[in-house]
Amino acid sequence: MNIIITGPLGHIGSKLIEEIHSMKNLKKIYLIDNASSNNLNVLFNLKTKKKKFIFINEDLKNQDLLNNINSKIHLVIHLASITNAEQSFKNKEEVINNNLTVFNNVLKYCLKKKVKLMHISSTSVYGIQKNIVSESTSALRPQSPYADVKLKEEIILQKNKNKLKFVTFRFGTITGTSKGMRFHTAVNKFCFNTIIKKEIPVWNDALDQFRPYLSLDDAIKTIIFFINRNLFNGEIYNVLTRNYTVRNILDLIKKNGYKMKIKKTNSPVLNQNSYLVSKKKIENLQLRFRKNINRDIKNTLNLLKKLY
Repeated sequence: MNIIITGPLGHIGSKLIEEIHSMKNLKKIYLIDNASSNNLNVLFNLKTKKKKFIFINEDLKNQDLLNNINSKIHLVIHLASITNAEQSFKNKEEVINNNLTVFNNVLKYCLKKKVKLMHISSTSVYGIQKNIVSESTSALRPQSPYADVKLKEEIILQKNKNKLKFVTFRFGTITGTSKGMRFHTAVNKFCFNTIIKKEIPVWNDALDQFRPYLSLDDAIKTIIFFINRNLFNGEIYNVLTRNYTVRNILDLIKKNGYKMKIKKTNSPVLNQNSYLVSKKKIENLQLRFRKNINRDIKNTLNLLKKLY
């Protein structure tokens, strides 16, 4: 099987290409990234085990890029996008133009070549919710341009359900370390601010609001699980390790022996909107997660501590 991974230099992609050797029957693995993050170190010392990695340093906004790949491709794992939800308010047009253009180019290619697609969305499409939400929740309230685009992508895919084999994952906020990790998401940002002794901004009403978190190991486990079982059924799945409140996350940091400074703010801080997410649908497939966000926090703190 030959596959394409878009965005391999990012937080999730960099971890995936390190673990991909455990997947069965892989021959060529095309890695496509414009390297805007300058994380080329991600590609160093990859475990190939007779699998051939081919890195293409190009921008997926180029609509001819995918068509220029000569090999027969069986699957695209689409991870490439501008992911900083909070910053997406400041560069709204760039996020919409980049993410939708790239997605549409990937979709057109998959439809034309009859290639399976693994699509990564986000639980942030739910927005503020009073009750626990599931994949059947119809009242979706995305709170950022990034989440708006993810919902648009989902809608486009559902319209092509009879033409394409795909699966969509609504990932929770990622925790855990990787070579391409970022520090704009809640847990990583909290850990970073703790280590450099910088105040952690918390909205006055946010401490006991719930959010879904996903260990990076569980994200990779999910991707490999679906590929090995060829589960491309056109369905949407919530993927999360566990729901936590902001207070829970801060307590886990304290549990690892660290003190932090909390700054209360009267302005709502993005990613502290409250909602509880159900994972019953994916667990019905007998996929179980490790439920150890504390390990991710400990590893992140220890990694940062070496730098400061």
